[in-house]
Amino acid sequence: MKDTKKEVRMVLVGGFLGAGKTTLLTQAARRLVDQGRRVGIITNDQAANLVDTGILRQGGFGVGEVAGGCFCCRFSDFVAASDKLLNDLQPDVLFGEPVGSCTDLSATVLQPLKQLYAEWFRLAPFTVVADPARLEEALDAGSTVFPGTVVYIFRKQLEEADVIVLNKTDLLSPGELSALKRKVAKEYPGTPLFCASALRGDGVDEWLDFALKAPRAGTRMAEVDYDKYADGEAALGWLNCTARLVRRSLGEGGLRVAAAADWREFCAGFIERVREGLRGRAAEIAHLKLLLNTAGGSLQANLTSSSGEPLFQGTVQGRPREVLLIVNARVRAEPEELQSVIEKALASGPQKDVTVEILTMASFKPGRPQPTHRYSDIV
Repeated sequence: MKDTKKEVRMVLVGGFLGAGKTTLLTQAARRLVDQGRRVGIITNDQAANLVDTGILRQGGFGVGEVAGGCFCCRFSDFVAASDKLLNDLQPDVLFGEPVGSCTDLSATVLQPLKQLYAEWFRLAPFTVVADPARLEEALDAGSTVFPGTVVYIFRKQLEEADVIVLNKTDLLSPGELSALKRKVAKEYPGTPLFCASALRGDGVDEWLDFALKAPRAGTRMAEVDYDKYADGEAALGWLNCTARLVRRSLGEGGLRVAAAADWREFCAGFIERVREGLRGRAAEIAHLKLLLNTAGGSLQANLTSSSGEPLFQGTVQGRPREVLLIVNARVRAEPEELQSVIEKALASGPQKDVTVEILTMASFKPGRPQPTHRYSDIV
């Protein structure tokens, strides 16, 4: 154990699937690096091969990954990942991004950290990031496309937050933003609220300054019904997939095409085929994420609802022949149905010059949360 551990600011940033946590952390980490500070980030998911991990590593940040369960259920893995980053990187700030369907983090992660690892960290207030559309659904009972148990998780996340970041405010009119802020203030009185557009960078500095300087963390704990919590997590099918995509050479196998594969077009078509396949099964998307890595750059895509439009970021220079595609999908569907849709969408693209080799595929429902620690009182 190095003495420098006690100087590290640990910032946990939670929030529901698709809220924009990774985008916010990327923006915050870049600002800190530009100031000459060392930054580490720990990502988290129910399975390995995370789009978020790939994005953050491409940003040049030191990244650890905890897979196979949330920080609360993999507490020792979370501590081990922290320990490795603290020793290898000796960061000034360490961010942690828990699974988007996880709640009860104050009782199961923050309180244990305060009591057991006080010499390692100065804990920041627990931040919960909220997407405006999901937030409206949570505050307006009956308007959501997800089961009540899923909304229950989202509301519990907000209930235990030390600070709420209302993200994607660039999508709201001034009147809509004011009305939503009033609803949040009424529902969660006393909880600091920051407004941001993590994609554009608006509001990130104000939140980050608060997160790094505010003295108290884990000041709220929610009463959580673990039966409802487990049912809410099990309402979604999860899928993580990696695939190698290769464009055959012009003329190979008698093929005649005028141009090489356009990988952005391929990703857009893949997302649309997934959406159509799920629509036919009345399955709602909570979050669909793609990361396409090539020798000429990378491309990211995010879709946070079945009725929304995908957001693309990044560029690919030229038309490289071979790429690696990572797919993370969180959908209200049975895992077998979700896997079938993803496999069919990969195989049925209109660009016949592309061959697809699936390297890894994991589809499942999360098991019942079994936290390592669960404190009944605030430390």
